[in-house]
Amino acid sequence: MSQVATIGLDIAKNVFHAHGADECGAMVFSRKLTRVKLLDFFVGQPVCVVALEACGGAHHWARELQAMGHDVRLIPPAYVKPFVKRNKNDAIDAEAICEAAQRPNMRFVAVKSEQQQAAGLVFRTRDLVVRQRTQLINAIRGHLAEYGWVAPRGTAHMAMLADLLEDEAMTSSLPEAARPMFKLMVDLLAELDKQISVLDREIARRAKEDAAARRLMTIPGIGPIAATAIIALAPPIEAFRKSRDFAAWLGLAPRQHSTGGKQRLGSISKMGERTIRRLLIIGGSSIVRQACRFGAPTGSWLERMLARKPRMLVTVALANKMARMAWALLTRNEDYRAPAVVTA
Repeated sequence: MSQVATIGLDIAKNVFHAHGADECGAMVFSRKLTRVKLLDFFVGQPVCVVALEACGGAHHWARELQAMGHDVRLIPPAYVKPFVKRNKNDAIDAEAICEAAQRPNMRFVAVKSEQQQAAGLVFRTRDLVVRQRTQLINAIRGHLAEYGWVAPRGTAHMAMLADLLEDEAMTSSLPEAARPMFKLMVDLLAELDKQISVLDREIARRAKEDAAARRLMTIPGIGPIAATAIIALAPPIEAFRKSRDFAAWLGLAPRQHSTGGKQRLGSISKMGERTIRRLLIIGGSSIVRQACRFGAPTGSWLERMLARKPRMLVTVALANKMARMAWALLTRNEDYRAPAVVTA
């Protein structure tokens, strides 16, 4: 019997499937495993390449298998799908993972440590709380509209709205049964604001203590939240050969529809890490808004772009430049230096 060289592992909550192949790619075994028996099974296997899809729980199992000495490789699920032959079940998925891992040009996801995942959890938590706050604001505005009150949009007006709900003239126009419900939603909104403030202070503290984050904050448009998000959520910067690769991983590079030697570039691909991409676009929009209001530096790239391109396109292009700057600063361990303005 041939010795196993690569194992494709299809993970789930309780039922797993392992597909082993030798150096030539021929199948050695295909076994169904339960969660409690998974690690015992790999203890009995020789040190080899173990491939998993980069999905929920993959980093945990990757760390466990790495501790046994195995060479663990995480593959994006989109790169595994082309190797699924027909239909779909655990055995076929495990075989596809095993086959994808043997491709010489396959791209893999870096395994994150527990500390890296914990550092990224603060951004996931903040996003969750911000979404809940937005839902509450929309609910309050929507319910008030049913009683003839049109509330202004935006979180900045919520404090004024809470004061109005305490006003006698407004409360008298609302049904008695609706008043405690509005009071409950306003109280929940105030509590969510407090939690967001706590998370913002925690993020600012981390940014202040991290040298790489401080270096990133020298880039215009990147603040504590975006800087610490890049450090916590992005893979090691050495994994990207050039700055365009990092921008493409964030989904800020244009999608290609090229054929027949003719290059056709579309909108951005929106691949990769959505949180960092959104933060960079928000930072870029603040710079573009200031430039539209007060004017961009004479002869600068931003001035030339705003003169001939739509505002949103310039914002995304600026986010792309910010991503490339971040890669350069982290690679060279330097602070941002403003480019010299070209004068006529």
